[in-house]
This record gives sequence, C-alpha cells and structure tokens, in this order.
Amino acid sequence: MRFVLTRDAEEFARRALAFLDARIECNVIAGVLADAREGGYGGQPCFAYGSDDRGEVAFAALRTPPWPLLVSSLDPAAAPEFIAAWLAEDPDPPGVNGSTETARAITAAWCAQTGGTASPGIRQAMHSLTDVQDPPRPAPGRLRPARVDEFDLVARWWDEFSREAGLGVRQSDAILRSRLHQGRIYFWDHGEPVSLVAVAAEVASAVRIGPVYTPPEHRRRGYAGTAVAALSRRALDRGAHTCTLYTDLANPTSNKIYAEVGYRRIGEWEEQRFTPGAD
Repeated sequence: MRFVLTRDAEEFARRALAFLDARIECNVIAGVLADAREGGYGGQPCFAYGSDDRGEVAFAALRTPPWPLLVSSLDPAAAPEFIAAWLAEDPDPPGVNGSTETARAITAAWCAQTGGTASPGIRQAMHSLTDVQDPPRPAPGRLRPARVDEFDLVARWWDEFSREAGLGVRQSDAILRSRLHQGRIYFWDHGEPVSLVAVAAEVASAVRIGPVYTPPEHRRRGYAGTAVAALSRRALDRGAHTCTLYTDLANPTSNKIYAEVGYRRIGEWEEQRFTPGAD
C-alpha cells in the first residue's frame, strides 16, 4: 500500500471522501473531516490515505491536535510502513483510535519505532440504527435544542462527560460554541435540563449520536434512552438513513438502554495511549 500524507483537508477529501462515505464504520472519520473542512479545529490537522496496487483508496487516517489518531481498518502487516510515514509528518501523536485489530497493530509499530510504551484507553462498541423503537419506559419531558445562552451548562456537562469517560482531552469552547450555533446539541427537558445529547453533522446520509450525558442526580429515570430515541427519530425523519452511536464496553447500562430503542452492535473500537520513551 502506498501512503500519502497531507495537511490539506480539501486534497484529502478529494481522494478519500468516497471511501469514507461508503463505510459506516468510517463515519467518525468522515464527520471529523467535515468539521475540519469548515475550520472547526485549530492547530494543524494531518491527513493520510493509502492506495492499493490499483491506485484505489483503501485506508484513511487523520488527526486534529490535541486528539489522537483516527484510523480506518488496515492490514496489520502494513502498520509499520504507515506509522513510519505518519511520524515523518506528525512525530508526536498521543495515541490512536480505531478497530481493535488495527489500533493494536499501529500501537505495536509505534512502540517499535519510537521506543515508547502504550496503555489501553476506552474500549467502545459501535452501534447502528435504521428504525427507532419506543423506549420500554419513556421518560417524561421533551427534547429541545440547547440555547446559545445555555453555553455554560453545556460546557460543564460536556466536561463532566469527558472526565467520566476518561477521554483525557477537553473539547474546546470554540468547537462547542460552533455546535451550539449549528443546533447540534440538545437537552432532554423535564422542567429543567436533565440530560444532554448531541449529534454530529450528517455524512453520506448517516449521523452519529453523542455524546450522551446525564448528571448523577438525574440518572436511572430513563432520560438518556428517551432522549437518544427522540433525537435518532428526528434525524431519520429529516432524511438520514442510519444513526450510529458509540458506547463504553465497560458500561453495561448504556449498552442495554440503547439496544432497547433499536441500536445494534456492529463492531468494536479501541483507544491506545502513547507514552514517549526516554531520550
């Protein structure tokens, strides 16, 4: 496989977008690319695609600092060549997110080439939905867009979600404000906001739901599952053919409540965190 790296989001989109759009498991990468093309990330994003012996794109990766690498599935045998090419352009990735086999292969290659070490981060199940089922115990309240003047609450709950999930990186205020203005952040409101749920930009008629966060004082009342069902139904009614959602494999509650509204597990993702070796 021949790997090409670029800092140009438009060049990467021209080569890799059709590949990403055709694969539901690449929806996260495609969604991040959409935001990057609109200037949604600061710093210097880096992109890579891999072409097979026919010249067709068969692999894609990107990183938007300070976040880890996001990668599509890759033959483990090609991981050393990929990471060598990547490190020549972006020498300090903090980790990698991808399918379990690919994430581990890239991590092994990174450790071998840098002398660093790695530790596992969050392990997630990827789910998809094309038809919403009503929750078995619908929660009272309604889904509504978060208002611009509720930014402080959105930011606080998003930070609390990130800490609980162990993401290690805080979402920037600029990106949160952009998503708020775009109408991509919602509250489940039962007299007051009791749960937060967001939706990514639609890519190839698929949307990704998340994050979903309910503060501890409002949990075990069905708010999260009911909010996800309502937002998923809204996305499908507006033209999406599929919704996707990620859950922490260590959290049986979230895996259960989203299955109850129609989400079906289609794969696993894994994060590996890199620690550079001593010079």
